[in-house]
Amino acid sequence: MAIDQPELVSDLLAGKHRALARAITKIENRTPGYREVVSALYPHTGNADVIGITGSPGSGKSTLVDKLAKQYRDQGLTVGVIAVDPSSPFTGGAVLGDRIRMAATATDMDVFFRSMSARGSLGGLSTATADAVKALDAFGKDKIIIETVGAGQNEVDVVKTADTVAVLVPPSSGDDVQMLKAGILEIGDVFVVNKADLDGANKTVTELRNMLDLRDGEEGDWDPEIAETIAKDGTGVPELMDLFEAHADWLDESGRREEKRHTRYAEELRNLLREDASELLEDELEARGGIDELVARIDDGETTPYEVADDVVAPVREALGD
Repeated sequence: MAIDQPELVSDLLAGKHRALARAITKIENRTPGYREVVSALYPHTGNADVIGITGSPGSGKSTLVDKLAKQYRDQGLTVGVIAVDPSSPFTGGAVLGDRIRMAATATDMDVFFRSMSARGSLGGLSTATADAVKALDAFGKDKIIIETVGAGQNEVDVVKTADTVAVLVPPSSGDDVQMLKAGILEIGDVFVVNKADLDGANKTVTELRNMLDLRDGEEGDWDPEIAETIAKDGTGVPELMDLFEAHADWLDESGRREEKRHTRYAEELRNLLREDASELLEDELEARGGIDELVARIDDGETTPYEVADDVVAPVREALGD
């Protein structure tokens, strides 16, 4: 595949932060040529350790991410952070990025922070995040942290890009613990009771442990761990990092890392095909007068949505058949 911007790719691989920022902007905005850039970066990926941090708003994710980044830097490792706001380009995304940049690692060039927002396309956000991770990976970041603003299904899809997923739960949050049953319980490798100095922390740990004991799992699966942290002063953060390391080792020793990579590639391919097919069908709709004209025919009783859908898809189906 030809590369529209070989200089951008070569500069990124040479460790130039401006090229990394430009590449991620291109990826996030889905501007022409972004696929060629990502394809050129693919051979240089697979070395970074990717950690996902999710959980309910107010659980202290941003503070914890900052402390993790600082601890990794103290170990001599380089860090990339993607802060994701799946809800709106006007809430959380830029604000979250600005808040992180003001933290302890703000002046450290080896910590690269980037906020990303849905920009009206929730379905493509997980793919855009995965592509941004590839850019950071190819750039040479040792640790990549994906932080989501909330804890709904969209965040679950985004955080699946990670090798290790940590779910933050604030103390005395019975509703939050119950919410974990809605899907996050299944993806968490480590559950973090942050703000562990507040009342109710012990109760929350007990509730989590009881829920995890009931979680279905196959023999040889990773048993989720529970960590207690006070992110504001760094208490428990080194122990949490040890759990991340233990999970990374388990992924390698069990062969699950390769399985996860295969699953991610399969999902990425499906998402790309959905995007492409959707664009082709939108073009076909426009060629037939646009959606409003077709709906008008349905309103007049001339046809039905099913018949219109069959007609629009027919050329694609025939082309694939040929």
